[in-house]
Amino acid sequence: MGLRVAVQMDPIEHVNISGDSSFALMLSAQDRGAQLWHYDVRTLAYDTMAGAGGRITAWAAPVSVKKEAGNHFTKGELRKIDLAADIDVVLMRQDPPFDLGYISATHILERLAGETLVVNDPVSVRNAPEKVFVLDYARFMPPTLIARELEDVREFQQKHGALVVKPLHGNGGKAIFRVEENGTNLSALTELFGQVWPEPFMVQPFLPEVSEGDKRIVLIDGEFAGAINRKPGEGEFRSNLARGGYAEPCSLTQREEEICAAMGPELKKRGLVFVGIDVIGGRWLTEINVTSPTGIVSIDEFNGTDSSAKIWDAIDRRLAEMG
Repeated sequence: MGLRVAVQMDPIEHVNISGDSSFALMLSAQDRGAQLWHYDVRTLAYDTMAGAGGRITAWAAPVSVKKEAGNHFTKGELRKIDLAADIDVVLMRQDPPFDLGYISATHILERLAGETLVVNDPVSVRNAPEKVFVLDYARFMPPTLIARELEDVREFQQKHGALVVKPLHGNGGKAIFRVEENGTNLSALTELFGQVWPEPFMVQPFLPEVSEGDKRIVLIDGEFAGAINRKPGEGEFRSNLARGGYAEPCSLTQREEEICAAMGPELKKRGLVFVGIDVIGGRWLTEINVTSPTGIVSIDEFNGTDSSAKIWDAIDRRLAEMG
């Protein structure tokens, strides 16, 4: 009997099947005989069952998928499923924002521990947001400031010149701003960030090497699995594929191999099965993506690999360890 897999993700109707990593994982699972379910995180519920033990449910639909644009899925009727009794693996794949809604879902899903495997581990996802967890590896990072006060940002800018300012919990290259060396608009931008986001923001020197690419490196259960080099599109400094960047094949530098070796064991220990790290200029680590990492479709197209199968192999090993 194949695995029973529930995928917690954004509406499948809007998936770009040519590059979506979640869809690739679903196709791979289905090819291995898995039964797929799709549900919206907002339907998660936890019932204490009058003290008899908690029950975690979601309103999910059975789904089958195929790589056919415009006709890429077939979905059955919604029904309430028990994520412990009815499901073997939950893929937590909805996009950020990494807000209280996201965090609350991790608190609920972590209660499945020992019964249903959640990938990536919800406790570790909650404790390792992309631009905070990376601080554990500051020795590989460019100079970085996390702050809210204008004077702190000005002091940093006077040391480093041109800057990049970005939300601490943003994703997909959204709301990333470049500030020129003269600091024009720095005060207005600091004011804007303070009004829009309750948390501090991240400031780093602008790295000219970004014109050479921003490498997405995928690690599966702590092991290097592949990489692509993402380059900015015309008139952009952001290299995210969602912001008009484009991908090209690449290999790892010695420094990037060192970065992977340094963090691999910790990723595996934390149950972070599918992780994408971002490195600029072959040496500057900027993010560790654990919430809903992407990139495996492009990596496989360039390298002739099957990253989805590697991820499911890692999941199978973890299920075997659970007994």
